[in-house]
Amino acid sequence: MRRTDPERDRRDGHGPARRREDHGPVRYGPPLPGDGLPVPPGLSAVLAAAAGRADAQPAGGAPALLEAACGYWTRRGLPCVPDRIAAAPGAPALLLALTAALAGDGGDILVPRPCAAWWAPYARLLGRPVFHVPTPAESGGVPDPYALLETVRRLRAEGGDPRLLVLSVADDPTATVAPPELLHEAVEAATAEGLHLVSDETWRDTLHAPHGTVLLSPAEMWPDEVTVVTDLAGALLPAGWPAAVARFPATAAGKRLHARVLDILTALDARLAVPVAAAACYALDEPPPVTERREAAVRLHARVAAAAHADLVAAGALVRPPQAGRHLYADLGPLREPLAGLGVGDAQDLEDLLTARLGMPAPGGHRFGDDLGALRVRLSTGPLLGGTDEERAESLASPAPLELPHVRRALASLRSAFDDLRDDAQRWEPPR
Repeated sequence: MRRTDPERDRRDGHGPARRREDHGPVRYGPPLPGDGLPVPPGLSAVLAAAAGRADAQPAGGAPALLEAACGYWTRRGLPCVPDRIAAAPGAPALLLALTAALAGDGGDILVPRPCAAWWAPYARLLGRPVFHVPTPAESGGVPDPYALLETVRRLRAEGGDPRLLVLSVADDPTATVAPPELLHEAVEAATAEGLHLVSDETWRDTLHAPHGTVLLSPAEMWPDEVTVVTDLAGALLPAGWPAAVARFPATAAGKRLHARVLDILTALDARLAVPVAAAACYALDEPPPVTERREAAVRLHARVAAAAHADLVAAGALVRPPQAGRHLYADLGPLREPLAGLGVGDAQDLEDLLTARLGMPAPGGHRFGDDLGALRVRLSTGPLLGGTDEERAESLASPAPLELPHVRRALASLRSAFDDLRDDAQRWEPPR
């Protein structure tokens, strides 16, 4: 029996649900939202001091890097030992290796809808189907537990073999943080069905209200069934310095998985360059310059995201309040009629329109596994911080960044683009 995923068929263009032949398949998504800020001097100095080293670390990481990763996770309530850690040049290499190890021989992969744009391509690269599970209204990143159970049981009834669930508590693209009770129910449902979980915790250190938002890792709840992956581009390193670490369960199965992932990383020659590894070690140790810079960057992005959120809501968009990260996820469904008048019929059209109007990337929701027909878009806050390194540094240092002329101009441009859509929507309303 051939198992189908209508959402995947629509996105890839292989099934009757596909609406627009001219858009082509959407297989690869946009990169992580960058922070838009200059590289911290301390981090640059560490990289420069190691720049004379032309070699790379062994696959999986050298002892100093693994020790630094252990310290990082232990400070977050996830104790570990170096022989259950693996490092790679970016989280995609780790997810590819994990997917190949856990499901590459015939297993099925489940992800939330929407989800990070880089998750699904690695399963498809291995020829494995990806099945999207809806998320609840209050947050993204973690599937609705009842929908998860229904999806798993349907797949098995159709001859499938679901093995892996990828999720994120602090989410890209929705910028939300899943509440602990929802996470507990979803993880309980997944583990009861025998799924292994990969928890993408790239954004866990970017909470906009760190003292008012409760973030728990699935590995705190079910440590034997969860592998944690953190891309240091989330809060510790520039996106162009690829480095990520994975923490494996302290079980016999976790040991076997770790060994298999190291085999795959070795086959891929997925090794960190020594200068980047030196910067990663320094950042993972979290000396005061690193933590102070991270906290300042998070405060800045939180303020800009809150201002952008208010403008989008005022224009009629549906947007969950951002709680983490450097982005927002907007649903422009209420503005469908005026958008149709501008030639926008789906998320790709919306991406094209807003990218041109705003002069910044505005990837459509279809790149995150959402329906092509849904008018959703992810907007990043990095481009709103200034057009030069000097302006962006000023934004970071300012106690009132929203009052800076370049930030005010950027937000005004965003507001103007959406105000025009709101005004068009009001003109489309029938007379009362």
